Amino acid sequence: MKSDRIVIVGGGSAGWMAASTLIKEYPDKDITLIESPDVPKIGVGESTTVGFIAWLSALEIDHEEFMKFTDAAYKLSIKFTDFYSLGDGGFHYPFGDPYQGNCTQRGANDWHILKSLDSSTTKQSYVDYLFPSSVMMKENKVFIPKSLKQMDGFDFMKDMALQFDAIKFAEYLKEKYAKPRGVKHIQANIDEVLKDESGILGLKLNNGEFCDADLYIDCSGFKGLLITEALGTEFESHEDRLPVNKAWAVQIPYEDPEKEVELFTNCTALGYGWVWNAPLYSRIGTGYVYSDKFTSSEDALEEFKDHLRKTHGEHRIEGLSFREISFRSGIVSKPWNKNVVAIGLSGAFLEPLESNGLRFIHSHSLLISRMISRGHYNKFDQEAYNLEVKRDFDSFSSFVQLHYILTSRTDTEFWKFMSTRDVLPNSRAFLNSDHLMSFSSEIMNKISNKALHVDRWCGFHCIAVGNDWGPVTKQVIREWQHVYPSKDFNEIAQTFKSRSESSVKKWTEAIKDAPNHYRYLKEKFHNEV
Repeated sequence: MKSDRIVIVGGGSAGWMAASTLIKEYPDKDITLIESPDVPKIGVGESTTVGFIAWLSALEIDHEEFMKFTDAAYKLSIKFTDFYSLGDGGFHYPFGDPYQGNCTQRGANDWHILKSLDSSTTKQSYVDYLFPSSVMMKENKVFIPKSLKQMDGFDFMKDMALQFDAIKFAEYLKEKYAKPRGVKHIQANIDEVLKDESGILGLKLNNGEFCDADLYIDCSGFKGLLITEALGTEFESHEDRLPVNKAWAVQIPYEDPEKEVELFTNCTALGYGWVWNAPLYSRIGTGYVYSDKFTSSEDALEEFKDHLRKTHGEHRIEGLSFREISFRSGIVSKPWNKNVVAIGLSGAFLEPLESNGLRFIHSHSLLISRMISRGHYNKFDQEAYNLEVKRDFDSFSSFVQLHYILTSRTDTEFWKFMSTRDVLPNSRAFLNSDHLMSFSSEIMNKISNKALHVDRWCGFHCIAVGNDWGPVTKQVIREWQHVYPSKDFNEIAQTFKSRSESSVKKWTEAIKDAPNHYRYLKEKFHNEV
């Protein structure tokens, strides 16, 4: 089956990301995007992961132009507050390579040994000692090292993500990228979808046009106009694992941007879900993700407002427009079914935690681009695509679940449910130890090998530490002392501590003259003094 003519149904982030990815790789293909003028834009999904920067690079998008147009700000980490316990101070999951130059034991066990032997060791020191970017987050400064040695491996332009205005993001891709490169844009509603046993035959539009293609990309949101409504593709729900299904969202103007434009997304667990706080250059995007199985819409809104009063002040939420969004957690059984590929909410979505929405869109767009590189596709291409998409989705679902499951909270029925339900038998990802995003190997490391797998592609070690799920105890150290009698574990711990403290001083000294995050954005991208 050929792939010369492609029709994308739906605009927004998903449609225009797919269109931009495909037109960059295949400028000679006939690519058309059909966007309904009557479908409101959701306007959330403003936070990304490091994979997004790689996607921008693959499309050779101008960094400065993009930052200015989308009101983007930088993001070095995700902070999780009150997930483990109320008032726990929170913990970070930073991007980039953990610095293990001060470690002598496998799996960065030096820190775990230190924590077991020195009661003054805080869990935050794990990130402080292993991630050079921690000093930037503490002082809210942007520092681009001249060499990898200067910050012991940290590369700002590689190890950061972005937060931006979702509406402006889609507009940028449409007007500045996809359309100028040849993507045809039709604003119309689809009146009828023609189909047979082979898939979609064509689309009748309300403007009288008829569109047909070799391949259709469904970016129509949860409606799934082609993948679900037309082809009847089954939806596999993850609701039993991730029961949050609604969100109250709002935008808050800045009062003190130099302080409030932080270098991370702050996620704060409330009674029935969690609140995101994503600072852009121009405003704060925030929302309460919750489960309506455990609280009502009205009570959730009041709980959210009460949180905002405490964090931002009563005067800052007066007159704000709150809107409620419903979503579902799950994936269609065949993301590529016949001649339709579902990308975005029509195909797969978990929940906003860990910014998985945009992550799935750009990774699936790049994947489908590779799968049609021969100019045609067959059943093997489809099955290979579906295998990878579902494997990745299951794995990421397990990762998101672990943010809840490891909690010690039992203060509401929601947290009781999340901490006591079964999880391992319900996830294919835990049975697949070969996949980079699988966590079976990390779990086995703690159970069998007394270490955690520490690398940039897997955040389990940070989530585990943040929830006090470490691999080493005093009993383990006594066992090691018997097996390795020549080792002095107190000396190992203190050596690691002193070396790490020296590294922190080095990193702090390196950034002392670096500009404030907001001032850097203001002067470099917006030409404002």
